[in-house]
Amino acid sequence: MTESGYKIVNDPIYGLIEIPHGIILKLIEHPYFQRLRRINQLGLTHFVYPGATHNRFSHSIGAMHLTIRAIEILRNKGVEISSSEAEAVTIAILLHDLGHGPFSHSLEHRLVDINHESISIMLMESLNNEFEGKLSLAIQIFKNKYHKKFLYQLVSGQLDMDRMDYLTRDSFFTGVQEGKIGYDRILKTLNVDNDRLVIEFKGIYSVEQFLMARRLMYWQVYLHKNVICAGEMLGQIIRRAKFLFSEGKELPVTKTLRYFLCQQLGTSDLENRREEIIDNFYRLDDSDIIIAIKAFSTYDDYILSYLSRNMMERKLLKIVLGNSPSESNYIKNICSNISKKHEFLTNDEISYLVFEGKEANQAYNIWKEEIHIKLKDGSSNPISKWQEHSIQRKKIVKYFTCYPKELGQNIS
Repeated sequence: MTESGYKIVNDPIYGLIEIPHGIILKLIEHPYFQRLRRINQLGLTHFVYPGATHNRFSHSIGAMHLTIRAIEILRNKGVEISSSEAEAVTIAILLHDLGHGPFSHSLEHRLVDINHESISIMLMESLNNEFEGKLSLAIQIFKNKYHKKFLYQLVSGQLDMDRMDYLTRDSFFTGVQEGKIGYDRILKTLNVDNDRLVIEFKGIYSVEQFLMARRLMYWQVYLHKNVICAGEMLGQIIRRAKFLFSEGKELPVTKTLRYFLCQQLGTSDLENRREEIIDNFYRLDDSDIIIAIKAFSTYDDYILSYLSRNMMERKLLKIVLGNSPSESNYIKNICSNISKKHEFLTNDEISYLVFEGKEANQAYNIWKEEIHIKLKDGSSNPISKWQEHSIQRKKIVKYFTCYPKELGQNIS
């Protein structure tokens, strides 16, 4: 790093983490990054796993720590990484989650129709202006436009430091033992071959266990049926609030949240209204949503108050998971039951209470840049070529239907 000295923080996963003085510490202290303390890493997963209340801030610090260790290991193996490159890739991983909105993935594309990676880039470019171009190389690496491609793979790939930290951290805070990975052994078997990040052969079983842990964490945690349901209910609350604002209603929300509920912002707006979006986005966090839901629970709109009150009390909708979409008659019967019980509700309003969707899980995508294993003879091959290893390559899709739980006994 460019300046000597470190600040030490205590992390429940890795113990003492050293944060280099200089621009990295300044970026951590910046309001854009401090905002991540108020963004829950796993959205509403704590509805199922009570300990899952950690935030994007600690995850980003953890990913930074793993990246610094990876750089040291690669350098010790003769991989050329300059001080400026080391600092840049560390900055890239540190800031990779700046663009996450409230409750992380739960509200992605709900408040802003822009993926969080694009917002991260927008915030990084804003910081680059503020820090007089010192983030230029980090942005190049983050966008995969730097000539040393293995640096990008440390930030974004099938075995990147982001995944390595979130699997380790999420399994720790949820208590799901199946998500544990041997991150230390994986790091120590990292190498570079032909400008590509590879794993030495002795680390192949640790990588296989990493891929298995990722698959299990998706089904057991990230795509747990009640986690899906809670996230979808939150999405319906935001959808209803946006509709009511469009109808000229006044809702009890913060000024920051009002900005995003009163309009639909898309990718094209990033160029035309960049500064305005940045000014509002970095002030938006979980607390805006929580305050709104508390207020919505007594608001004079049946749909908004029903969903918000149930969210506050953790009275989730019933969710039915299956390998295929629900039959149309099944959905019609549910809607018919609601219509009989609440004649004042229109079909459009019922759609907030009865809805379908799907989620997919693919532990390993062979169509992306594969994880390569370096053999003792110096050659390297994709891990998918090793027939004795069991890797889930197929995308598994699950379909879900959500509806009010009190109707569960009345549907045939």
